[in-house]
Amino acid sequence: MRYMLLIYGDEKAREAVPAGDLQKSMDQAQAVMVEANRCGIFEGADPLLPTGTATTLRKQDGKVLITDGPFAETKEQLAGYIILNCRDLDEALEWAAKFPGACGGIGCVEVRPIHEIPGFGKKHEMSGTQDVHG
Repeated sequence: MRYMLLIYGDEKAREAVPAGDLQKSMDQAQAVMVEANRCGIFEGADPLLPTGTATTLRKQDGKVLITDGPFAETKEQLAGYIILNCRDLDEALEWAAKFPGACGGIGCVEVRPIHEIPGFGKKHEMSGTQDVHG
């Protein structure tokens, strides 16, 4: 089963972390992803730019409203994601615990199973005539 590890952190607290410590954290995360790739379960990962670069769309009274910035004020912001193909939740949790910030750092890792729907969201399975509702 595929799992998405959502990496959250406090952007303000991150700004106070020395550059060397941030690089060490990134190097540790990269090492875990390399290890997961060697095990054949790594599918992808990307960091996100700060929430100040976000644009949020909402629909209100039939109109699309566009707002600069994040969708909500929170203590922790989504910083990136990792997708792993694990045998079960226990394995996904073991991998999530290896990421910097997962245990005792300035953030957390949310682990969520991916709802697999054939033809939905997979470029290689899409065609203009498919009906994903069955």
